Amino acid sequence: MSTPLLFQPISFRSVTARNRIVVAPMCQYSANDGLGGDWHVQHLGARAAGGAGIVMTEATHVSAIGRITPHCLGLYTPEHQALLTRLAAVITQCGSVPAIQIAHAGRKASSNVPWEGGKPILPQDGGWVPVAPSAIPAVSGATDPHALSAGEIGDIIGQFAATARMAREAGFKIAEVHAAHGYLGHSFLSPVSNHRNDSYGGDLAGRSRFLLEVTEAIRGEWPSDLPLWVRLSCTDWVQGGLTIEDTVALSRKLAATGLVDLIDCSSGGVSHEQKIPSLHPGYQVPFADAVRNQAGIATGAVGLISEPTHAEEILANGRADVVLLARSLLADPAWPIRAAKTLGVKPDVPKQYLRAAL
Repeated sequence: MSTPLLFQPISFRSVTARNRIVVAPMCQYSANDGLGGDWHVQHLGARAAGGAGIVMTEATHVSAIGRITPHCLGLYTPEHQALLTRLAAVITQCGSVPAIQIAHAGRKASSNVPWEGGKPILPQDGGWVPVAPSAIPAVSGATDPHALSAGEIGDIIGQFAATARMAREAGFKIAEVHAAHGYLGHSFLSPVSNHRNDSYGGDLAGRSRFLLEVTEAIRGEWPSDLPLWVRLSCTDWVQGGLTIEDTVALSRKLAATGLVDLIDCSSGGVSHEQKIPSLHPGYQVPFADAVRNQAGIATGAVGLISEPTHAEEILANGRADVVLLARSLLADPAWPIRAAKTLGVKPDVPKQYLRAAL
C-alpha cells in the first residue's frame, strides 16, 4: 500500500517537511513584556518531538502595542530574538520545520488573558490605546482605537519586515502573516472594520493594500528560498462582511505576486455578531477547498480536525495541502504517532521516542 498523503513529505520552495501535519498557532498568554521562556520551549518542543511535520509559534507580535494581551509573545527586540532562536533550534532538533506566525493585534489589542475574562484593559488600568484602520472598537466598552495615518501604516509595515528579519536570523524556515481573526491585517480587509476612504479602504483592492504591502516588505527580508504563508479569515460570518468569493479573489492576487506559497484558511473573529451555522469537524475545510481549487494556490485546512482518517480524506480528495491542528495537538502532543498507527505507517520521530511508535 502507498503511504497515506498525511505522512508523505511536502516541499515549499527549499523547505521539506516530513509530513503534512502542522501545529497551528496557539496563543499561550505566558510571556512577560513579549519575552517567552521555558513554557514556550517545552510546549513547542513536545509537539515537535511528537512527530508533527511543521511546528508554528503562537502569534508573535511586531510591537508592544501590537500584542493581544500584556502576556503575548513578541519579536521586536534582541532579547526576544534570543528566546526565539532557542525555540527554532529545539523544534529543528526534534525533526520538525520551525515556523513563526508574525502578527499585530490591531483593535483587539490591550485585552486580558482568556482565563481572566479576556475583556479590554483600558489605558487607565494599565492597558494602551489600540490602533486600527478606522476608529471602531472591537467590542462594547473597549477604548476607541486610534485610526492609523498613511505614515503610521508605513511604520507598522516596517515593523513586520523587521520581525521577519529577526525570525530569519533566529532560524525559522517558514513565516506566516496573520491576517485573520479580527487582528490588524484582517481588520483592513473586512468592510466591517475598515471604513476608510483613502487608498487603504473602499473596495477590496483598497482594503487589500495593507496586506499586499506587508507581504512585499517581508519578502524584502525573507529569503526567496524560504516559504511565506498567509492566514486569512475566509468569511466574516456576518452580513456585509468578507465572503469566500472575496477571499478567492484576494488569494488569486496573492498567488499572482509570486511572494506567497500557501493560504491558511480560517474564518471569523472580526465581529461579535458573527453567526457560524454549525460548528462541526472540518467546518472550515470548504474554504481551503475553494481557495485551493479556484485560486490556484496551496492551502492549509484548520478547524476541529481531530481524527486521522478525516485528515487523510481532506488531503486525498485534494481539498487542502496540509492540515493544521490546534486542540487535538494541545491535548495530545503525540497525535502524529497515534495517527500513524491508525493509518498503518511508521512515524518519523526522534529515536528516543521509537518505542512509542511500535
